[in-house]
Amino acid sequence: MEELWGTQPPASALTTLQTYILQVRRGITVALGASHNGPAKDMLRTCYGGYLLDVDPTHTDVYAFERLAEEGKRACERGELEPASAHFRQALDLWRGDALVDVHAGMRIGMEVARLEESRLGVLEARMETDLRLGRHAGLLPELSALTARHPMHENLWAQFMIALHRSGRTSQALEAFIKLRRTLVNELGVEPSARLQHLQHAILRADPGIDRIGPDVPAAVSAALA
Repeated sequence: MEELWGTQPPASALTTLQTYILQVRRGITVALGASHNGPAKDMLRTCYGGYLLDVDPTHTDVYAFERLAEEGKRACERGELEPASAHFRQALDLWRGDALVDVHAGMRIGMEVARLEESRLGVLEARMETDLRLGRHAGLLPELSALTARHPMHENLWAQFMIALHRSGRTSQALEAFIKLRRTLVNELGVEPSARLQHLQHAILRADPGIDRIGPDVPAAVSAALA
């Protein structure tokens, strides 16, 4: 009820909610078809104080996404970069747009959407990082260009973009990317890029060989370049 109406539900809220639950159960019945052995009431159960959607979490996209992301993280920690990249890609391939894009989000759903989007961005960063360590910098350029446009103040994405540009023989554009980021941060927030980003800029200017190091036996590409 809080999700639907906030802190001021109408007098008819309980009756309206019961009608919604009935409609959802009918939708579940149609979706499951004749192969389902139990009624929709077993899946969307009435319990004390409300209702419970009782489903196996392993049957949900969120569970699959988080499981694949965790497998990618563990593979990366073991230095198994190819499997790590594959797991991250599989996790991201489950997405078909923004989370719950066709649902009007109240306070509770809004918090979950924010959590999912932040998790998705973290996995995306990890995949970029892994692919940089695998030497796939040239192939990342179109995606990083789009991501930095969508997240104009996300320093880690800009760092990855700068490294990919530099490794692809486009050092001048890597330095221009830093200038663009700095201009945005100064104009929007009144702050300079972090010391890590400034260190990366200086490393590119002096052609630090550490930026070009790849493989499972070296630190993560961005971390190595900014150390």
